[in-house]
Amino acid sequence: MVVGAAGAAATGGAPAIWQTSRFALSLERPLVMGILNLTPDSFSDGGQYLRPEAALRQAERLLAEGADVLDLGAESTRPGATPLPLADELQRLLPLLRELQRWQVPLSIDTYKPEAMQACLDLGADIINDVWALRHPAQHGPSAEAVLAQHPNCGVCLMHMHREPQTMQSAPMSGDVLPQVRDFLLGRAQALQARGVARARIVLDPGIGFGKTVAQNFALLARQRELLALGYPLLLGWSRKSSLGAVTGCEQAAERLPASVAAALLALERGASVLRVHDVAPTVQALKVWQAMRQQAG
Repeated sequence: MVVGAAGAAATGGAPAIWQTSRFALSLERPLVMGILNLTPDSFSDGGQYLRPEAALRQAERLLAEGADVLDLGAESTRPGATPLPLADELQRLLPLLRELQRWQVPLSIDTYKPEAMQACLDLGADIINDVWALRHPAQHGPSAEAVLAQHPNCGVCLMHMHREPQTMQSAPMSGDVLPQVRDFLLGRAQALQARGVARARIVLDPGIGFGKTVAQNFALLARQRELLALGYPLLLGWSRKSSLGAVTGCEQAAERLPASVAAALLALERGASVLRVHDVAPTVQALKVWQAMRQQAG
């Protein structure tokens, strides 16, 4: 387990750790977050890990390949995805979370529902990874912001999404994407800190593919360092995204491995602290090459 003491990273003044429920994750080196989709309809690997036995085997494989964090998602947020009822989401998440919580590895929950956040954090989840950046209303009970504030150590990733999954690609953003994403993420982080959530618990994600054009996604990559000026660590999720297919001609998500690794390394060069990926082993190998070069560069 990668654990470090609190401090300031050299780049952008961001915290040198990501504080989570059970772990203080050092950001002195990049972290790899392995994706575990418990869904029938995710764009890349939907249906492969719906059965608990298959999900556990995949979790073991991701960790063996070098994943630092497991990111569990029970509802697809691909463009046009149909919302999943809360009860169905929890039915997929909670049994697996109960088992994985005993493994003593950092566990992230990819959800936007405050009620799901509450249930998973109460069960021992370490991180909430929210594509809505804690804006989605609760059906009952406290808001997402309140849930996070009530759990004094859990980590959170706040992502930028234009519109919502059902409409985000039918009417993507217009104009210069960088200042819009930057201002949104800063506002959401400040709102959470106003509730008493420590800065070291917060990581930001510009939301590659979530309501942006291909050109805008690559503009966010080219100008990613401008987001570091906000003073928070960045999580990037380029893995198998359609923008990679658009520039490579690879229509199938599984064919986009080389492009995914290339985008991950470019994100690292521009200051990313966490990489959210499907293909852990190739990403970890690429990171080792990158780190060996960095060591010799001084």
